[in-house]
Amino acid sequence: MNPPPRSFFEEFTVAGNKLVEKVKEILEQGNVRRVIIKDSTGQRTLLEVPLTLGVAAGAGLAWFAAPLAAIGAVAALVTQVRVIIERYEDPTDAEAENKGPTLIEIDED
Repeated sequence: MNPPPRSFFEEFTVAGNKLVEKVKEILEQGNVRRVIIKDSTGQRTLLEVPLTLGVAAGAGLAWFAAPLAAIGAVAALVTQVRVIIERYEDPTDAEAENKGPTLIEIDED
């Protein structure tokens, strides 16, 4: 059995009106596993989008129209947010993870 893919996190604060532009920029870089958008205090998660972009990053942003629309809706409601990006440590892990089933976690509040 192979060990799970290793990843690391980047966190930054961005103004709501620049959110979609910044997320598009990050998606174009590829190697993104997940995008988490929190309120300015970092205590409340507003949106969490699991992504596997290892292969698809070169295909363009049309593939991610729905997540970008959701991010745009969040951006319209907030003045400032914290964005947390989870990236694969090894880009080939993204390709390997795409080959298996997808696990979806549902929070039951």
